[in-house]
Amino acid sequence: MMKKVVLPGGTGFIGKYFEERFKEMGYKVFIISRSSGHIPWENEAAIIAALENAEYVINLAGKSVNCRYNKKNKVEIMQSRITTTNILGNCILACKSPPKVWMNSSTATIYRHAEDRPMTEENGEIGTGFSVDVATTWESEFFQFELPKTRQIALRTAIVLGKDGGVMTPYRNLVRFGLGGIQGSGKQKFSWIHVADLFQIVLFLNEHVELQGVFNCSSPNPISNREFMMALRDRMGVKIGLPTPKWMLETGAIMIRTETELVLKSRWVVPERLSKAGYHFMFETIEQALEDII
Repeated sequence: MMKKVVLPGGTGFIGKYFEERFKEMGYKVFIISRSSGHIPWENEAAIIAALENAEYVINLAGKSVNCRYNKKNKVEIMQSRITTTNILGNCILACKSPPKVWMNSSTATIYRHAEDRPMTEENGEIGTGFSVDVATTWESEFFQFELPKTRQIALRTAIVLGKDGGVMTPYRNLVRFGLGGIQGSGKQKFSWIHVADLFQIVLFLNEHVELQGVFNCSSPNPISNREFMMALRDRMGVKIGLPTPKWMLETGAIMIRTETELVLKSRWVVPERLSKAGYHFMFETIEQALEDII
């Protein structure tokens, strides 16, 4: 029987990368999505059939947070995560041979704005605000399910960097047009991870059956916004980058219908549990990551 992996919400940047890598490894990949050509969320029978005997379920579903936090978008961001997580949990409960491991997306944004010290799984302080509420509610919905035959792992993922999408496209455009200076004070921490490491972490956690619970998925070497923009300019061969003060970011965020929190919040996260478990990062420094991506 061909090995199976199920990727709910797997049509985005991370999902497409995962799909390609799993297919290269000989897996049959099932994607659950509202996009045509995939298993629809309304078809629970088809979802259960895909989940039967699956080795992995890696849930990436949820409305993008790259939007204005108005009432309508807030409801959709929250409900898209709660609804899909509950559908998956109930469908796994209905399986005769449930998946071995269910990994659910979460976010490093769950921790408070931190410029004083790094946040670990054990000693990190949960923050406040809408984005944190989304993360804590999402994890609560996920861990409410009691699944004796399926390990549950929440991936508190930092900003994911890769060649074919994600945040690298807008950041490269800023540098290209001379706007690659600091955003805000530039002191805010930029916790990041290469998409290849995120995939390898998934494989690592699957192999280590003793591991479950919450894991920070982030490079062991977070940097400041100033350091990130400097490294990006250096890699792209652009000497000058004009800074973007907070007031200008606020104006720009309204124009492009997003939130400044995405660039101004200081995410200082380290992968303590992964490091203790013996995971070795392919891309430990931002220079290594950018050399591969650009």
